[in-house]
Amino acid sequence: MGKANKVKREMIEVRDLVDLVQVLKDVADMKFRDLFARRGGFQRFGESFAEFFRLLEYTELQHPLLENDNQKTCIVVITTEEGFVGDLNNKVVVRALEERDQENPDALFVTVGRKGINKLEMLGVKNEKIFEDLAEVGMYEIAVLLKDYLVEQVMEGKFGKVKIVYPWPKDLQTVKARVIKLLPCDFILQKQKQQVERFSKVIEESDALDVIGYLAHLWVSSKIYEVMFDTSIAAVSAQSQQLETSVGNVRKEAISVKMKYRKARKNDIDKSLREVFSSRMMAIK
Repeated sequence: MGKANKVKREMIEVRDLVDLVQVLKDVADMKFRDLFARRGGFQRFGESFAEFFRLLEYTELQHPLLENDNQKTCIVVITTEEGFVGDLNNKVVVRALEERDQENPDALFVTVGRKGINKLEMLGVKNEKIFEDLAEVGMYEIAVLLKDYLVEQVMEGKFGKVKIVYPWPKDLQTVKARVIKLLPCDFILQKQKQQVERFSKVIEESDALDVIGYLAHLWVSSKIYEVMFDTSIAAVSAQSQQLETSVGNVRKEAISVKMKYRKARKNDIDKSLREVFSSRMMAIK
Protein backbone atom coordinates (compact mmCIF):
# COMPACT_ATOMS: atom_id res chain seq x y z
CA MET A 1 0.00 0.00 0.00
CA GLY A 2 3.08 2.24 -0.26
CA LYS A 3 2.17 4.18 -3.38
CA ALA A 4 -1.46 4.54 -2.35
CA ASN A 5 -0.41 6.05 0.98
CA LYS A 6 1.72 8.64 -0.80
CA VAL A 7 -1.17 9.58 -3.10
CA LYS A 8 -3.53 9.66 -0.11
CA ARG A 9 -1.36 12.28 1.58
CA GLU A 10 -1.46 14.32 -1.63
CA MET A 11 -5.25 13.93 -1.76
CA ILE A 12 -5.62 15.20 1.81
CA GLU A 13 -3.41 18.20 1.06
CA VAL A 14 -5.46 19.10 -2.04
CA ARG A 15 -8.70 18.71 -0.07
CA ASP A 16 -7.41 21.04 2.64
CA LEU A 17 -6.37 23.52 -0.06
CA VAL A 18 -9.90 23.48 -1.50
CA ASP A 19 -11.31 24.28 1.95
CA LEU A 20 -8.78 27.09 2.45
CA VAL A 21 -9.46 28.76 -0.91
CA GLN A 22 -13.21 28.43 -0.34
CA VAL A 23 -12.87 30.19 3.03
CA LEU A 24 -10.90 33.01 1.40
CA LYS A 25 -13.61 33.39 -1.26
CA ASP A 26 -16.37 33.44 1.38
CA VAL A 27 -14.47 36.16 3.27
CA ALA A 28 -14.12 38.21 0.06
CA ASP A 29 -17.85 37.80 -0.68
CA MET A 30 -18.84 38.95 2.81
CA LYS A 31 -16.47 41.91 2.63
CA PHE A 32 -17.94 42.90 -0.74
CA ARG A 33 -21.50 42.80 0.57
CA ASP A 34 -20.53 44.89 3.59
CA LEU A 35 -18.71 47.54 1.53
CA PHE A 36 -21.41 47.61 -1.14
CA ALA A 37 -24.08 48.23 1.49
CA ARG A 38 -22.07 51.14 2.93
CA ARG A 39 -21.64 52.59 -0.55
CA GLY A 40 -25.23 53.87 -0.51
CA GLY A 41 -24.26 56.51 2.03
CA PHE A 42 -22.33 58.43 -0.62
CA GLN A 43 -25.43 58.86 -2.76
CA ARG A 44 -27.48 60.14 0.17
CA PHE A 45 -24.72 62.56 1.11
CA GLY A 46 -24.40 63.76 -2.49
CA GLU A 47 -28.11 64.45 -2.75
CA SER A 48 -28.11 66.39 0.51
CA PHE A 49 -24.92 68.24 -0.26
CA ALA A 50 -26.15 69.34 -3.70
CA GLU A 51 -28.87 71.34 -1.97
CA PHE A 52 -26.23 73.78 -0.75
CA PHE A 53 -25.53 74.74 -4.36
CA ARG A 54 -29.08 76.06 -4.64
CA LEU A 55 -27.79 79.21 -2.95
CA LEU A 56 -25.31 79.80 -5.77
CA GLU A 57 -27.83 80.05 -8.57
CA TYR A 58 -28.53 83.69 -7.90
CA THR A 59 -24.92 84.84 -8.21
CA GLU A 60 -23.07 85.75 -11.39
CA LEU A 61 -19.65 85.17 -9.85
CA GLN A 62 -17.38 82.67 -11.55
CA HIS A 63 -15.02 80.30 -9.81
CA PRO A 64 -12.37 78.17 -11.61
CA LEU A 65 -13.55 75.05 -9.80
CA LEU A 66 -17.08 75.55 -11.18
CA GLU A 67 -16.33 77.00 -14.60
CA ASN A 68 -13.20 77.87 -16.56
CA ASP A 69 -11.96 78.15 -20.16
CA ASN A 70 -8.70 76.24 -19.65
CA GLN A 71 -8.86 73.24 -22.02
CA LYS A 72 -5.75 71.54 -20.60
CA THR A 73 -6.87 68.22 -19.14
CA CYS A 74 -5.59 66.09 -16.29
CA ILE A 75 -6.44 62.38 -16.24
CA VAL A 76 -6.38 60.86 -12.77
CA VAL A 77 -5.80 57.10 -12.82
CA ILE A 78 -6.99 55.27 -9.70
CA THR A 79 -5.65 51.74 -9.24
CA THR A 80 -5.60 49.36 -6.31
CA GLU A 81 -2.60 47.91 -4.52
CA GLU A 82 -4.45 44.74 -3.47
CA GLY A 83 -3.35 41.30 -4.65
CA PHE A 84 -5.02 39.13 -7.31
CA VAL A 85 -6.20 42.21 -9.27
CA GLY A 86 -3.59 42.61 -11.99
CA ASP A 87 -6.14 42.31 -14.78
CA LEU A 88 -8.37 44.92 -13.13
CA ASN A 89 -5.57 47.49 -12.96
CA ASN A 90 -4.63 46.76 -16.56
CA LYS A 91 -8.19 47.54 -17.68
CA VAL A 92 -8.10 50.89 -15.88
CA VAL A 93 -4.75 51.85 -17.41
CA VAL A 94 -5.90 50.84 -20.91
CA ARG A 95 -9.12 52.86 -20.49
CA ALA A 96 -7.11 55.90 -19.35
CA LEU A 97 -4.86 55.69 -22.41
CA GLU A 98 -7.92 55.38 -24.67
CA GLU A 99 -9.37 58.50 -23.07
CA ARG A 100 -6.15 60.36 -23.75
CA ASP A 101 -5.84 59.18 -27.36
CA GLN A 102 -9.49 59.82 -28.25
CA GLU A 103 -10.28 63.02 -26.39
CA ASN A 104 -7.20 64.59 -24.79
CA PRO A 105 -3.91 63.91 -26.65
CA ASP A 106 -2.00 66.44 -24.50
CA ALA A 107 -3.46 65.30 -21.18
CA LEU A 108 -1.35 65.15 -18.04
CA PHE A 109 -1.44 62.00 -15.92
CA VAL A 110 -1.78 61.77 -12.16
CA THR A 111 -1.77 58.21 -10.83
CA VAL A 112 -2.84 56.72 -7.50
CA GLY A 113 -1.50 53.27 -6.60
CA ARG A 114 1.93 51.74 -7.07
CA LYS A 115 0.75 49.11 -9.55
CA GLY A 116 -0.82 51.71 -11.83
CA ILE A 117 2.32 53.86 -11.58
CA ASN A 118 4.53 50.93 -12.59
CA LYS A 119 2.24 49.97 -15.47
CA LEU A 120 2.25 53.48 -16.95
CA GLU A 121 6.02 53.75 -16.54
CA MET A 122 6.42 50.48 -18.45
CA LEU A 123 4.33 51.97 -21.25
CA GLY A 124 6.47 55.10 -21.34
CA VAL A 125 3.82 57.40 -19.88
CA LYS A 126 5.14 60.17 -17.64
CA ASN A 127 3.21 60.93 -14.48
CA GLU A 128 2.87 64.57 -13.47
CA LYS A 129 2.21 63.47 -9.89
CA ILE A 130 1.97 60.13 -8.10
CA PHE A 131 0.31 58.97 -4.89
CA GLU A 132 1.31 55.59 -3.48
CA ASP A 133 1.52 53.58 -0.25
CA LEU A 134 -2.24 53.61 0.20
CA ALA A 135 -2.15 51.07 3.03
CA GLU A 136 0.44 53.05 4.99
CA VAL A 137 -0.92 56.55 4.40
CA GLY A 138 -4.64 55.71 4.40
CA MET A 139 -7.35 56.00 1.78
CA TYR A 140 -8.96 59.15 3.19
CA GLU A 141 -5.59 60.86 3.67
CA ILE A 142 -4.62 60.09 0.06
CA ALA A 143 -7.99 61.43 -1.11
CA VAL A 144 -7.36 64.73 0.71
CA LEU A 145 -3.82 65.03 -0.64
CA LEU A 146 -5.08 64.36 -4.17
CA LYS A 147 -7.85 66.94 -3.76
CA ASP A 148 -5.42 69.56 -2.52
CA TYR A 149 -3.10 68.96 -5.47
CA LEU A 150 -5.85 69.04 -8.12
CA VAL A 151 -7.51 72.15 -6.71
CA GLU A 152 -4.17 73.95 -6.45
CA GLN A 153 -3.29 73.15 -10.07
CA VAL A 154 -6.70 74.26 -11.37
CA MET A 155 -6.57 77.49 -9.38
CA GLU A 156 -3.08 78.21 -10.74
CA GLY A 157 -4.17 77.44 -14.31
CA LYS A 158 -1.88 74.44 -14.82
CA PHE A 159 -4.93 72.61 -16.16
CA GLY A 160 -8.64 73.33 -16.18
CA LYS A 161 -10.32 69.97 -16.67
CA VAL A 162 -9.97 66.86 -14.52
CA LYS A 163 -11.23 63.39 -15.37
CA ILE A 164 -10.93 60.29 -13.22
CA VAL A 165 -10.53 56.75 -14.55
CA TYR A 166 -11.17 54.06 -11.96
CA PRO A 167 -12.63 50.54 -11.53
CA TRP A 168 -16.37 50.80 -10.95
CA PRO A 169 -18.13 47.84 -9.29
CA LYS A 170 -21.59 47.35 -10.75
CA ASP A 171 -22.07 44.15 -8.76
CA LEU A 172 -20.05 41.20 -7.46
CA GLN A 173 -19.51 39.78 -10.93
CA THR A 174 -19.19 42.98 -12.97
CA VAL A 175 -16.41 45.55 -12.68
CA LYS A 176 -15.80 48.13 -15.40
CA ALA A 177 -13.18 50.80 -16.00
CA ARG A 178 -15.18 54.03 -15.71
CA VAL A 179 -14.44 57.64 -16.67
CA ILE A 180 -16.08 60.54 -14.82
CA LYS A 181 -15.65 64.29 -14.95
CA LEU A 182 -14.44 65.79 -11.68
CA LEU A 183 -13.59 69.41 -12.49
CA PRO A 184 -14.94 71.88 -13.24
CA CYS A 185 -18.06 70.77 -11.37
CA ASP A 186 -20.44 73.01 -13.31
CA PHE A 187 -22.80 70.09 -13.84
CA ILE A 188 -23.92 70.44 -10.22
CA LEU A 189 -25.23 73.93 -10.88
CA GLN A 190 -26.83 72.83 -14.15
CA LYS A 191 -28.62 70.03 -12.36
CA GLN A 192 -29.88 72.39 -9.70
CA LYS A 193 -31.17 74.89 -12.25
CA GLN A 194 -33.37 72.22 -13.75
CA GLN A 195 -35.15 71.27 -10.58
CA VAL A 196 -35.14 74.04 -7.96
CA GLU A 197 -36.97 77.26 -7.49
CA ARG A 198 -35.10 80.53 -7.95
CA PHE A 199 -34.34 82.56 -4.86
CA SER A 200 -35.55 86.13 -5.08
CA LYS A 201 -33.76 87.35 -1.94
CA VAL A 202 -30.61 86.00 -0.33
CA ILE A 203 -28.73 87.39 2.68
CA GLU A 204 -24.98 87.07 2.26
CA GLU A 205 -23.14 86.74 5.55
CA SER A 206 -19.95 85.55 3.83
CA ASP A 207 -18.28 86.44 0.57
CA ALA A 208 -20.04 84.53 -2.22
CA LEU A 209 -16.76 83.61 -3.91
CA ASP A 210 -15.45 82.13 -0.67
CA VAL A 211 -18.66 80.13 -0.24
CA ILE A 212 -18.39 78.79 -3.78
CA GLY A 213 -14.77 77.80 -3.23
CA TYR A 214 -15.52 76.09 0.08
CA LEU A 215 -18.43 74.08 -1.33
CA ALA A 216 -16.42 73.08 -4.38
CA HIS A 217 -13.51 71.97 -2.18
CA LEU A 218 -15.85 69.89 -0.05
CA TRP A 219 -17.59 68.33 -3.03
CA VAL A 220 -14.28 67.38 -4.71
CA SER A 221 -13.02 65.79 -1.48
CA SER A 222 -16.21 63.76 -1.13
CA LYS A 223 -16.20 62.63 -4.76
CA ILE A 224 -12.56 61.53 -4.73
CA TYR A 225 -13.09 59.56 -1.53
CA GLU A 226 -16.19 57.95 -3.06
CA VAL A 227 -14.17 56.94 -6.14
CA MET A 228 -11.43 55.45 -3.98
CA PHE A 229 -14.02 53.61 -1.90
CA ASP A 230 -15.49 52.17 -5.11
CA THR A 231 -11.97 51.12 -6.12
CA SER A 232 -11.60 49.15 -2.89
CA ILE A 233 -14.95 47.44 -3.56
CA ALA A 234 -13.88 46.64 -7.11
CA ALA A 235 -10.66 45.07 -5.76
CA VAL A 236 -12.66 42.80 -3.45
CA SER A 237 -14.93 41.84 -6.36
CA ALA A 238 -11.92 41.01 -8.54
CA GLN A 239 -10.41 38.95 -5.73
CA SER A 240 -13.68 37.04 -5.30
CA GLN A 241 -13.83 36.24 -9.01
CA GLN A 242 -10.19 35.13 -9.02
CA LEU A 243 -10.72 32.95 -5.96
CA GLU A 244 -13.85 31.45 -7.50
CA THR A 245 -11.78 30.39 -10.51
CA SER A 246 -9.11 29.02 -8.18
CA VAL A 247 -11.68 27.02 -6.23
CA GLY A 248 -12.91 25.43 -9.46
CA ASN A 249 -9.37 24.58 -10.56
CA VAL A 250 -8.40 23.10 -7.19
CA ARG A 251 -11.59 21.06 -7.06
CA LYS A 252 -10.77 19.60 -10.46
CA GLU A 253 -7.32 18.77 -9.15
CA ALA A 254 -8.90 17.14 -6.08
CA ILE A 255 -11.07 14.92 -8.29
CA SER A 256 -8.02 13.97 -10.37
CA VAL A 257 -5.98 13.08 -7.26
CA LYS A 258 -8.89 11.11 -5.82
CA MET A 259 -9.10 9.01 -9.00
CA LYS A 260 -5.32 8.62 -8.88
CA TYR A 261 -5.59 7.38 -5.27
CA ARG A 262 -8.23 4.82 -6.17
CA LYS A 263 -6.10 3.54 -9.02
CA ALA A 264 -2.98 3.40 -6.83
CA ARG A 265 -4.91 1.59 -4.07
CA LYS A 266 -6.24 -0.97 -6.55
CA ASN A 267 -2.75 -1.54 -7.95
CA ASP A 268 -1.32 -1.96 -4.45
CA ILE A 269 -4.02 -4.52 -3.60
CA ASP A 270 -3.39 -6.41 -6.82
CA LYS A 271 0.35 -6.38 -6.13
CA SER A 272 -0.22 -7.70 -2.60
CA LEU A 273 -2.46 -10.51 -3.86
CA ARG A 274 0.11 -11.50 -6.48
CA GLU A 275 2.86 -11.57 -3.86
CA VAL A 276 0.74 -13.69 -1.51
CA PHE A 277 -0.18 -16.08 -4.34
CA SER A 278 3.46 -16.35 -5.44
CA SER A 279 4.66 -17.05 -1.91
CA ARG A 280 2.10 -19.83 -1.44
CA MET A 281 3.03 -21.40 -4.75
CA MET A 282 6.66 -21.38 -3.69
CA ALA A 283 5.70 -23.00 -0.37
CA ILE A 284 3.80 -25.80 -2.17
CA LYS A 285 6.79 -26.61 -4.31
